Amino acid sequence: MSEKPLDPEECISEGPQSALERHLVEDYLLSKGYHKEDLQKLPKEQAKALMREACTYASLKLAELEAKSQFRNEIRSPH
Repeated sequence: MSEKPLDPEECISEGPQSALERHLVEDYLLSKGYHKEDLQKLPKEQAKALMREACTYASLKLAELEAKSQFRNEIRSPH
């Protein structure tokens, strides 16, 4: 039974922010000197660790953007 190849798409949720999340994952990989295609050439554990880091980075950045957006909305809306 062959294992499913590592795919950056696995951690990207569907929805209105999926394009941004995909971009954030790719940016993280590039910041480490890799393209998503390079993951297949790395040792399995190294590729998995890199993808975990990229997915965590993307999730945290999305949460940060959402929090900033909420904060701006709270400031702008009259009480």
